[in-house]
Amino acid sequence: MPRVPSGSASFIHTLDGNFVDNAGRTLLLRGVNLSGSSKAPVNQPSQVLDGFWEEAKIGSESFIGRPLKLEDADEHLARLRGWGFNMLRFPVTWEALEHEGPGKYDHDFMDYTIEILRKCKAHGFKVYMNPHQDIWSRFSGGSGAPYWTLVACGFNPCAFSATQAAIIHCEYPTPASRNPAEMPAMIWSTNYGKLVSQTMFALFFGGSTFAPKCIIDGVNIQEYLQTHFANAFAELAQRVAAAGDLLDEVVIGWDSMNEPAEGLISWDDLNAYPQQQGSTLKKGTVPYPAQSFRLGMGQVQTLDNYSFGSMGPKRDGSVTIDPNGVKAWADPSTEPGNIHPRWGWRRDPGWTLGKCIWALHDVWDVESGYVLQPNYFAHIPGTQEPVHFLRAFFLPQYTLYLRAIRAHHPQAIAFVQPPVFAQPPSIPEELLLGRACYSTHYYDGLTLVTRHWNWFNADALGLIRGKYATQLQALRIGERAIRSSLQTQLGYLKADATQLGALPPTGPARYPTIIGEIGTPFDMDAKRSYGYTDGGKYKGDYSRQERALDASLNAADGENCLNWTVWTYCADSSHPWGDGWNMEDLSLWCSDDLRTGEAERVPALRIPSKFSMGSLAPAQASTLTISTLPTYSSPYATSSVEEVEPVQYEPASLLSFLTNGARAVRAFCRPWPIAVVGTPTNIQFDISKATFHLTIKERKDCARIAPCLLKFSCLSSISPQTLA
Repeated sequence: MPRVPSGSASFIHTLDGNFVDNAGRTLLLRGVNLSGSSKAPVNQPSQVLDGFWEEAKIGSESFIGRPLKLEDADEHLARLRGWGFNMLRFPVTWEALEHEGPGKYDHDFMDYTIEILRKCKAHGFKVYMNPHQDIWSRFSGGSGAPYWTLVACGFNPCAFSATQAAIIHCEYPTPASRNPAEMPAMIWSTNYGKLVSQTMFALFFGGSTFAPKCIIDGVNIQEYLQTHFANAFAELAQRVAAAGDLLDEVVIGWDSMNEPAEGLISWDDLNAYPQQQGSTLKKGTVPYPAQSFRLGMGQVQTLDNYSFGSMGPKRDGSVTIDPNGVKAWADPSTEPGNIHPRWGWRRDPGWTLGKCIWALHDVWDVESGYVLQPNYFAHIPGTQEPVHFLRAFFLPQYTLYLRAIRAHHPQAIAFVQPPVFAQPPSIPEELLLGRACYSTHYYDGLTLVTRHWNWFNADALGLIRGKYATQLQALRIGERAIRSSLQTQLGYLKADATQLGALPPTGPARYPTIIGEIGTPFDMDAKRSYGYTDGGKYKGDYSRQERALDASLNAADGENCLNWTVWTYCADSSHPWGDGWNMEDLSLWCSDDLRTGEAERVPALRIPSKFSMGSLAPAQASTLTISTLPTYSSPYATSSVEEVEPVQYEPASLLSFLTNGARAVRAFCRPWPIAVVGTPTNIQFDISKATFHLTIKERKDCARIAPCLLKFSCLSSISPQTLA
């Protein structure tokens, strides 16, 4: 290991494929996403139609109160620390920052975010900020970008449901016959294959190349969108920096855009849907792009329909969609004189509203419906040069964004997240500057979509990456085989980190890997655990969810020894509506699971006065028990755990607080080494036996390094005798 650079006690380095503290110890950072609730304003979960369009059109929504209400933050953060977590991924949407209009920032929300971050600091967390999005925007069925970005691109968002340009939860299945509670699991993700998402990502990453006529305020729509995105998060970074006590001590870095998508870029044939397995789910109606183009212009189309069964997606017929002439594109009358009366931009006369922009660029003909250039997005227009999305489009956008962030947070760790399951491009060290982390995602897709822990599964990532000739070869039968397969797949992802810093793919990674999202649904089997089936017999029984979540988190152990942040923790999770977003239900805690008469708030909550937030504490043999557990034994304290003023609790009371409302708690409240001299090479935790085995590769200079700290969750039932 190279010599660790000097710096403050709280500083975290990224060296030799690991997070490292100033004492030279290898760190494991594990925690949760705080929070999935941040995708929408406090009073506007995705199923609520009232005010949805009205507030969007004037930019009056507010995200103050996300991810936590300030008055409740200590309770929730104490619970997360009590579970043993030391890392938070902190989703913030572009909409939350710039909903009032282009260049109009919500500084009140930014200041509120700073107050929450200070609470995170007081509870001993490290944080990395995440510019969150799904399917581009709330107004295209997901989360992320402000409403006005869709209007800037020529869309009429209120027509998305009628044209199936996007599935929107609060209007599901149609605005005239709403029943949002019946929205199928993960159907929201099929929006990645529909008109709005495909177009918006094509414009965001490649507008200059594929849509040169789309000029607004004198620049191409690509530059317009990317600049506003980068500037909005740079404004937040500047605000956090100005707070004076958060950068590097708490906020250690910034993620790239959450789960970015290629959109239409690299699409081989606009008249067909790819036959090979991809990351976009086939469920419900599945249009190919040419059909989406026609629907967007109000034309009737008959689409393939897919169901998702035990063996994955299967075509089960067709569905005819009639928009009745409604168009997904804005009428020219909405911008008199090419100037928008609300948002103020000036649109170039060559960008005609009311017409599909891909017809405007002669990709297809509206009158005949004929596709003139079926491979338009497969090559750089006018050439035969193949399109390389990651290198030619993703990397330049990421470069612009990262430089904007580092103008205010110079030592920010660059968390790099390419599209789902895609290997990152070769990123030069000149951009990363020795501070980076690969922040990929992983979900057990079969469990996520079927909402059931199955006796079989598949090596989905291996299948997508062409490791098998047939789906049958990727099949895994039995829980042992499934667990092994999940661990193998996370091994594939860890190996991708060699792309950061442009190292040879066969060499060791220069930078660490964190699984930025991993988790399991809790509404399995028709909400069996909520008492919705079998006469309530299984109410409160999360054993199936525990097995599924343990299998996923076990995959990060073994030889992988990965950092992770589970998706998610939602303070307002509920049984009927899950996380309050598109019927997802992955929160580790839910108020509907609180046990009557037991502790809901941490007993006698207080933060010790003489408590140092900073580097990791020197370690000794663990003697902590639930009765002597310090309230906030920070993994970054400069002094030993014993030097922190202990807070005595009645064991049963503290245990009640930490488990009350928690779901599958034994799966995520698991042991791991926070800091070790050398490098962890194998982690084994048996949830049924509560045994833990850790293998460490020693370093030659270990005698000169502070001792290691082994952290065990107070709920993992680990005793010193179980160490090996």
